[in-house]
Amino acid sequence: MSKEIILSGIQPTGRLHIGNYLGSLKNFIDLQSNHDCFFMIADYHSITENYNPKLKQQQINDLAANFIAAGLDPKKCTIFIQSQIAEHTELAWIFDCVTPISYLERMTQYKDKALRQQENINTGLFTYPVLQAADILIYHATAVPVGVDQDQHVELTRQIAKFFNNRFGQTFAEPKTLHTETPKVMSLLEPDKKMSKSLGDNHCIYLDDEPEVIAKKISRAVTDTGDGKSSGAKNLLDLLNNFSSADVYKKFSADSEKGTLKYSELKKQLANDIGNYFADFRTAKKKIKKSDLDQILADGARRAQKVAQKTMAEVRAKIGIR
Repeated sequence: MSKEIILSGIQPTGRLHIGNYLGSLKNFIDLQSNHDCFFMIADYHSITENYNPKLKQQQINDLAANFIAAGLDPKKCTIFIQSQIAEHTELAWIFDCVTPISYLERMTQYKDKALRQQENINTGLFTYPVLQAADILIYHATAVPVGVDQDQHVELTRQIAKFFNNRFGQTFAEPKTLHTETPKVMSLLEPDKKMSKSLGDNHCIYLDDEPEVIAKKISRAVTDTGDGKSSGAKNLLDLLNNFSSADVYKKFSADSEKGTLKYSELKKQLANDIGNYFADFRTAKKKIKKSDLDQILADGARRAQKVAQKTMAEVRAKIGIR
């Protein structure tokens, strides 16, 4: 059986938190050994939101360092920067010309983002899913590891592949979604909301937070009276399930069932275990040299562009442009 072709990416918008890790990056690491993987730093997507241009390159480099420190191996997968492959935006324009506006108007993420940045409702926010479809299909990806909030976009990617194939002949496969076991991590302080750095640093645990910072943040996390039934309590128990041993999780889960959960003990245990879990990551990230990152990204861009150029040669021929 041939390997799945995997494409996914993360936007360089600041430090990665444990929600990014459990929702995306951990899955990338698990997939790289047995599949043909392309992992993208989605910098063009990141400029649809309000940002500081002076910080963007730093954010790109930091995300690349996170990829490597967390365990992505450039010998096993292709790591590249989206904007360095011009074919992505070329294919996105062609897809714009086969995608009905009505399909984009259904996208709930556009509506959500437009509400968050009402003074910057740009066209990129609206056409973001078409560029995402180009990102995926240009590598003929057959599977896309994403969070549940991206399911609608992957479904649109499948539809865009159909639109193109029906008009110009069979060209693109229709990729499936791959979810993680923990597709969504909630805010420590507002557990009814997804963990996001836009809410503030105290809502998130960053991958490179030092142990004392992790302990302080978790100590402030919202909980309940000990029955473990609130969304905040569930969030902490879910994190325990991901970062602590099976025996530890079993013990605190049993306490929750009995209504005797002691959050002071749980929070101390969880902070210690998360700190230990990312100890190697913190050490590895501090050792990464900028020159090594540059080489990894240059090599990745060459490999990615070779595939993208081949796809675009086929696409241009099919649409009648040489």
